[in-house]
Amino acid sequence: MGATVKQSPEGNLPTLGHVIDGVNQQSAGGTVPVFDPADGRVVAETALAPADTAAAAVAAAASAFPGWRDTPALQRARLMFRFRQLLEEHRDELAALITREHGKVLSDADGEVQRGIEVVEFACSVPEQLKGGHVDNIGGGIDNWSMRQSLGVCIGITPFNFPAMVPLWMFPVAIACGNTFVLKPSERDPSASLLLAELFKAAGAPPGVLNVIQGDGDTVRALIANPDVAAVSFVGSTAVAEQVYAQASEHRKRVQALAGAKNHLVVAPDADLDLAADALTGAAFGSAGERCMAISVAVVVGNRADSLIDKLTERATNLKIGPGTDSASEMGPLISEAHRKRVIGYIESGVSEGAELVLDGRGLTIPGHEQGFFLGPTIFDRVEAKMRIYREEIFGPVLAVVRVASVSDAIDLVNSHELGNGVACFTANGGTAREFARRIEAGMVGINVPIPVPTAYQSFGGWKRSLFGDHHIYGEEGIRFYTRYKSIMQRWPGATRTGPDFMMPTTKE
Repeated sequence: MGATVKQSPEGNLPTLGHVIDGVNQQSAGGTVPVFDPADGRVVAETALAPADTAAAAVAAAASAFPGWRDTPALQRARLMFRFRQLLEEHRDELAALITREHGKVLSDADGEVQRGIEVVEFACSVPEQLKGGHVDNIGGGIDNWSMRQSLGVCIGITPFNFPAMVPLWMFPVAIACGNTFVLKPSERDPSASLLLAELFKAAGAPPGVLNVIQGDGDTVRALIANPDVAAVSFVGSTAVAEQVYAQASEHRKRVQALAGAKNHLVVAPDADLDLAADALTGAAFGSAGERCMAISVAVVVGNRADSLIDKLTERATNLKIGPGTDSASEMGPLISEAHRKRVIGYIESGVSEGAELVLDGRGLTIPGHEQGFFLGPTIFDRVEAKMRIYREEIFGPVLAVVRVASVSDAIDLVNSHELGNGVACFTANGGTAREFARRIEAGMVGINVPIPVPTAYQSFGGWKRSLFGDHHIYGEEGIRFYTRYKSIMQRWPGATRTGPDFMMPTTKE
């Protein structure tokens, strides 16, 4: 199997289109290039869906919804079991597509696919997850129970950095709950989404249950405004998440918009510095820093910063950087030249604002891949909270080191940031760990774990301006988001009757 494409009119580049009602389609809108980030070549074009294509995708999902809603939860779970098996069989193909269009190394791409599969495994348990509660004879011959029911058409808007995992965070849970789905992946690396749709169809999904359309901001706005859409899931930058949340709320949609991050790792005075340096190297520079859970700030408590920076510099300098297809590579390129220039702009800003540039990743070239979008690991020391490189999400291989006097100061620093996605603390002291976990204001916390991404049975999401909406994504929070709660009270004729009752019903004896 492979992502279904159509040759462009020139016959040179494949055009990556849409899957609507189970059929691969093209649209009359424009296209944008898809690059191989390792060498800068254009490898495909992504079709941008105009408003009528977006409307057709929603209409297909809306038409499929009544039948899918009434499909027993056990049958929906069996579809997820078959889908999971196909993902396992095609995981190498998925990983290769991710590496080709995103640039991350193959081992990282495979890990992304594995994390997505784990959410599908969670979706296989949906009959258990949808169970309500029941109380017999709560009062006056009345039984009371609850149930969770599906919403309707749900849409997912997903980012470039995890083109398989984040869609798998969304549509398997939504569809297992009885909804139908329209996925709008990033136009920069769309092939993984098309293969996911192909595998889902092969697993036995009815037409219209999962639809995929490529597009840009105009496509997103058309989807959100559609009156047949009941819920919107989004993962991306804070600025766009806020816009999506505002528009979806205006149109009375249920919405979860997961936004940007500025994840800190606090190195306590008793931390193992080698352990912390290894963790920071992987978490800051893995996937070239293009992760919403990447560590971009190291907060060093006490007088150990010099020693830690020496260890970090040695490890970062020796990183094997190259194309993701090279099994020796530990870090690949950035997604595009435009994004590379954006990250370089942050490095220049850090220098101009007075941060100490310890390791400069600019000017890196990879032999044989001189046109690739590579940028080396970059480390700043003596970063201050007022600087842009501290305040804003960079989304690149740039690590800022901040020095503080105490763990309490570190907690205050983290809590004062407007973003609260994830945070970690490295310590050997249980009391420090407990106090940190209780006081810190972030949605995901790691203790000696640098990237605390929750398992599929928990839920992923941040606090403050890292999340717009009430629900985190996948897991138990995903079930709540993609269903509505209903309470039913029932009494049958023959139960005790007392005539008309004009007071609020109670269980008072």
